[in-house]
Amino acid sequence: MQSRIAAELKLTTHPVAILFTNDKPKDAFQFEPGQRGCVIAPLTAAATEGRTAVFDRSTTGCSGAVTGLCFGTAYDRIPGGFEYFLSTGRGEGYPEGEGYKKTPELVRSLVDQLQTQNIPFTYVVFKPLRDVDPETETPQLVCFYATPDQLSGLVVLANYGRPGYDNVVIPFGSGCSSICLHPYNESLRERPRAVVGMTDVSARPYVPPNTFTFTVPYAMFREMEENIPGSFLERHAWQKVAARIG
Repeated sequence: MQSRIAAELKLTTHPVAILFTNDKPKDAFQFEPGQRGCVIAPLTAAATEGRTAVFDRSTTGCSGAVTGLCFGTAYDRIPGGFEYFLSTGRGEGYPEGEGYKKTPELVRSLVDQLQTQNIPFTYVVFKPLRDVDPETETPQLVCFYATPDQLSGLVVLANYGRPGYDNVVIPFGSGCSSICLHPYNESLRERPRAVVGMTDVSARPYVPPNTFTFTVPYAMFREMEENIPGSFLERHAWQKVAARIG
């Protein structure tokens, strides 16, 4: 499956299809059960190297990714409590607090508001969009790696055929939640929105500098593809931006 968006924006990385499935792809990268790792590293490998990765509930790399990949929650597995881990820490003998929320109470409020999902599928797969067979596979989501110039094009295109100004959001959260959980929740809305991600400081070392993710439900991806003809991507203002993209 090809993407005209990728061509128009001069992407040097592959758009990545995110699939929910009960069929495990052959020769895909997968963490070992209990192995520590960040799921953003295999996502980057899919975007930059064309590799496929697969995850199940025992191979998410960290307990936070259980939530981020829509496999339910595993906050109770974090020593000292997730509310302390994300904020101040609990003291000697426990993991250092990340300082991403000011107090444990604010973390509890965040968790109470978070729309977690426990999908009825065994695997979440990251696969280069070019390798998706539309006859047999339908992605749940499509994730782009984008520089600021390319991100501007994606944001404008997402709003081009829709009313209003809020068809793209940047929610606070982990890297994996920004490319899977939050976009999946958007796909369940009457009017889904695109999600900009990789503002997670812990995840940023796993993506190239000056790169953000832009993830859309598959139906919105198709809509954006169809909206290219006649849009700003064929006009003078965008051509000036496109000329300086590598």
